[in-house]
Amino acid sequence: MDTAFLARLTGAARTTVRTIEDRTPADRDRALDGLRALALVAVPVGHWLIEGFTRDADGGLHNASLLTAFGALSPASWVLQMLGIFFLVGGHASVLSLRRATERGEPTGTWLRGRIARLGRPVLGVTAVWAMLLPVLYGLGVPEATLRTGATLVIQPLWFVGVYAAVTALTPYCVRAARRTGAWAAAPLAAAVAVVDFLRYGPFADAMPSWLSLLNLLPGWLFAYQLGVSWGERRLGRRAAWSLLLGGAALFAALLLFFHYPASMVGVPGQGRTNSHPPSLLVLALAAAQSGAAVLLRDRLGRLLRRPALWAPVTIVNLSAMTVLCWHQTAMLSAAVPASLLGAVPGLTAPPAGLSWLLARLAWLPVFAAALLLIGRTTRRFEAPWTGVTRSRRAAAALLAAGFAVFALRLA
Repeated sequence: MDTAFLARLTGAARTTVRTIEDRTPADRDRALDGLRALALVAVPVGHWLIEGFTRDADGGLHNASLLTAFGALSPASWVLQMLGIFFLVGGHASVLSLRRATERGEPTGTWLRGRIARLGRPVLGVTAVWAMLLPVLYGLGVPEATLRTGATLVIQPLWFVGVYAAVTALTPYCVRAARRTGAWAAAPLAAAVAVVDFLRYGPFADAMPSWLSLLNLLPGWLFAYQLGVSWGERRLGRRAAWSLLLGGAALFAALLLFFHYPASMVGVPGQGRTNSHPPSLLVLALAAAQSGAAVLLRDRLGRLLRRPALWAPVTIVNLSAMTVLCWHQTAMLSAAVPASLLGAVPGLTAPPAGLSWLLARLAWLPVFAAALLLIGRTTRRFEAPWTGVTRSRRAAAALLAAGFAVFALRLA
C-alpha cells in the first residue's frame, strides 16, 4: 500500500475520531450506546458465521446452516445471541425518550408514531429496493431458487422490527408496572413463557395445537424490554442485577442439563425444537443473565468508552443501526450470488460442513463487512426522515415492499 495514501487514511480516521468526540454531549450515556452497538454487531457476525449455502445442479443457492453439520459450535450462539441486551437497552432508552417528550408537552401518541416511523422507513426501503432488483436479477439469468433464498434471508431479520414496534407501543404500561414493582414487573412474563413451554414440551405436548408456541412471542421479547424500562426508572439496582445474572445462569444450565432444551440459541434446519422462533424459556434465562451482567458492568464500560478511539466506532454503529440490521444479508448475498457462477467456493457457496468451511468463512467476513459499508453509504438515507418524498412515491414504495413480502414468504 502506498505510504502517502496510508498516511492520508490515518489522518482522516484521526480527524473523524476527534470530530465525533467533540460533538458528543458531556452527559451522553456511553455505556448504553456501547451495549447497543455490541448487540447490533452480533447480528451480522452471527448470521455471517453460521449461515451458508448449498448449490443445486442448476447453480441455484439454498439456505444451509453450519450448525447442522457442526453442532459443537452451538455454544457460540450463547454469545452471539444478544437480542436480550438489545431489548434491555431499548427499554431503557425508550423511558428516557418518553420522559423527554412528556417534558416538552408532546402527547404519547405523537412520540410513539415517531418511534415507529424510525423503525419502518429502513424496512420499507430495503424491501422496495429488493422488489425492483428481483426482476433485474432474473433477467440477468440468476436462478429463481437463488432469488427465493436471497429474499428469505433479507426478510429473515425483519421480524425483529415488528416485535420491537409492538413492545415499544407498550412502553407507557411498562413504565407503570416498573414504578409499582420494579424489576419484578418482568416476572409474570417469564412465568407465562414457562407455562407455554410446559404445555408444548411437557406430558400434554401431543394434545397441544401447533399455534400454541406463538403465545410466547410477545412476553418472550417483552421480558428484557421490561427489565430495561425498570432500569431506566432506577428500579433495577446492583442487588437485582446479581440476582438476574446468577439466577439466569442457573436456570439456563438447568434447562440444558435436565430439561433437554436445544443447545443452539438459533434455529437449526432439521431440528424438531427451536429456542428463538418464538422464544423459549432458555432465551429468557440467557436474557436475564445478560441483563444482570450489563447492569453490573455499566460503569466500567462507560469509563472504557471515554477513550475516543473506542467511542468513535460505537457512535458510527449506533447511527447506522437499522442499516446494519436491514442490509447485512444483502452484503453477504452480493458476494455469494456472483460466486455461485463459479461453482462450490469454499466458505461461500460450498456446503457448510466443518472446521475447514468455518476457517474459509472467517476469511470472507472482511469482504462482507466492506460490502455492507459500501451499501450502507447509499442506503443509510432510508433512516432519515423522508422529507420531500411525495405521497405517490411513498405509496409506490409500500406497494413494492408488499410485493416483495409476498414473494419472500412464498405466497406467490
